[in-house]
Amino acid sequence: MGYFRDNVERTEGYTPGFQPKAAEVVKLNTNENPYPPSPLVMKTLAEIKPEQLRRYPDPLGNAFREAAAALNGVKPENILCCNGGDDLLSIAIRAFCDEGHPLAYPIPTYSLYPVLARLQNCEAIEIPFGEEFDLPAGLATTGAALTIVCNPNAPTGSSVPMEEIAALADRLTGVLLIDEAYVDFAEQNCTALVKDFDNVIVLRTLSKGYSLAGLRFGYAIAQKDLIDGLVKVKDSYNIDAVAIALATAAIEDQAYFRQNVEKIKKERTALTEQLRSLGLTVPDSHSNFVFAQVRNGSAARIHKQLEQRNIFVRYWDDPRIQDKLRISVGTEEQNEKLISALKEIVSSGGDRS
Repeated sequence: MGYFRDNVERTEGYTPGFQPKAAEVVKLNTNENPYPPSPLVMKTLAEIKPEQLRRYPDPLGNAFREAAAALNGVKPENILCCNGGDDLLSIAIRAFCDEGHPLAYPIPTYSLYPVLARLQNCEAIEIPFGEEFDLPAGLATTGAALTIVCNPNAPTGSSVPMEEIAALADRLTGVLLIDEAYVDFAEQNCTALVKDFDNVIVLRTLSKGYSLAGLRFGYAIAQKDLIDGLVKVKDSYNIDAVAIALATAAIEDQAYFRQNVEKIKKERTALTEQLRSLGLTVPDSHSNFVFAQVRNGSAARIHKQLEQRNIFVRYWDDPRIQDKLRISVGTEEQNEKLISALKEIVSSGGDRS
């Protein structure tokens, strides 16, 4: 048609994980929390008033900012509410990057980053992770306006110690965005770096630990000057009134949140051990998924065989990771169905035919 900018015409959009329509499936492909949201969230939803929908929402979501600030030991001015973590990524790349100001990140990582870079028409500098998915030394010297480190990383589940992230922030001339979408399932986070560095933004989401992937709510933590600049770039009302109320209720119920996180960690350990017993190589994960390498067979065939049994995991036809499957941690029952199916596939040779 010729109406779009050249970079938009050339860009392949982000491909989300498959969303099966059938109800009776084992869905372990998009890293959703297998447990329901907090009862406090559902109570708040039931009490939504018509007036909350008739009027425009608070453009900054101050009720949530106050709750999130208390939770993270910062001030409300250090919080920016977003329509999911992806909204923050888009805001940040639009705020800092253009044709003369590149984006940098280690790979493999979240596949939305290069898509957003192409749409912004900025260079994406991709630096391969080390063998153990340690932070590549070259990441500090790219000269990028914005550097993103997904930590814990997707799709690998690996984690870089906070001290190494701090050293990177100290060396960078641009902004460092630490994508902590999966940090609820890790043993440490980088919130403290916000107080020490004026170039650090920490991304959080309520999609994973808080079981609110369908709500689309995330937030940034950063020093006030960075938050003020990002506010200029965000949509005027990027979060809705219902989302503000439910997200606030979710983070105020920390007891329920911690209970579910611990259940997922326990199941993650059990799932890892079971997959290893089947001959898959599974590194320790710091997220709510595992990244399993298929050494004696085909990951693509296993993915297809599982799909035929209504069990969905994530596979990428990418030379760097095409021997691996990313498997979300489900409930005990879901994980047992997965393991049972894998045993059947392996014993029948379905992973090789």
